[in-house]
Amino acid sequence: MNSQAPTPSSPPLRHREPTRAAVPAQVPYGIGDLQGCCNALARLLGKLDLTSESPLWFVGDLVNRGPSSLATLHKLIQLGQQATSILGNHDLHLLAIFAGSRKQKPGDTLDEILQAPDAVELIDWLRNRPLAHFDGIRLMVHAGVLPQWDVANTLELAGEIEAQLRAPTWRSFTGELFAAPAQPWHPRLKGIERMRSVTSVLTRIRLCDAAGQMETRYSGPPASAPAGFMPWFDVPDRKTDDVIVVFGHWAALGLVLRDRLCALDTGCVWGNQLSAVPLDIDPQKRIPIQVDCRKKELEGDERSAVSLNAP
Repeated sequence: MNSQAPTPSSPPLRHREPTRAAVPAQVPYGIGDLQGCCNALARLLGKLDLTSESPLWFVGDLVNRGPSSLATLHKLIQLGQQATSILGNHDLHLLAIFAGSRKQKPGDTLDEILQAPDAVELIDWLRNRPLAHFDGIRLMVHAGVLPQWDVANTLELAGEIEAQLRAPTWRSFTGELFAAPAQPWHPRLKGIERMRSVTSVLTRIRLCDAAGQMETRYSGPPASAPAGFMPWFDVPDRKTDDVIVVFGHWAALGLVLRDRLCALDTGCVWGNQLSAVPLDIDPQKRIPIQVDCRKKELEGDERSAVSLNAP
């Protein structure tokens, strides 16, 4: 487990008024990228000290590349209000394929969802998930945020995309969203260019430069990052450093637990681990619980040769 001692310059942890949900009575468990590994999820849940009201926070990339995306969605829906799931890049990819806006890629394992008798209901559930979730103390996003965004900015920008995905015109929106590459973020961006940029940040960011410009191609470990770039969360004066940010997406980063940061993608779909961490305000109580992700779960998965560092 990677960790870093708190820095003396860190601002005090602030309890903000929640925008989306009340602060849970119980400490939520944050759970890393599932990517269709339902068997590993079942084994992990069996190791947690859960009640029927224990909050479970899933950091996105719920589906794809693993062997059981359909079962994974059914399990999350079965959990009901106990589960808070956000959208990752693979989840948006599924929505776009269903809408006819994108084609499947080599290594996708989404056919069982697309061909399921309840596919429409599953897609409707998925497109109503948020891109960001905040309970007044903890901010959960799939990949990260730009260092110049605070919590209010993040929720507002995420809400613009969420509204489009929940609208009757959501299919045509996905076509526009993926019709062109995202431009670098600038507050003067408008319309679909603004939404492409925001979506790219929330679901794909790993590195930034000191000015907060996102690097778009690198997916390896931080130690080998291109010159001039650093993990988005290490940019000085990051405006979300006064809340606990919870995210996944970056398997090559692995488990990182700091006072104000919980990175939870430990590469289950690559045969590594699926991780859960109690998102306690006290960092000393964030003891990870993990299960090994058995390679036999990936039998029949045609992307078994894909690198851990694939985006």
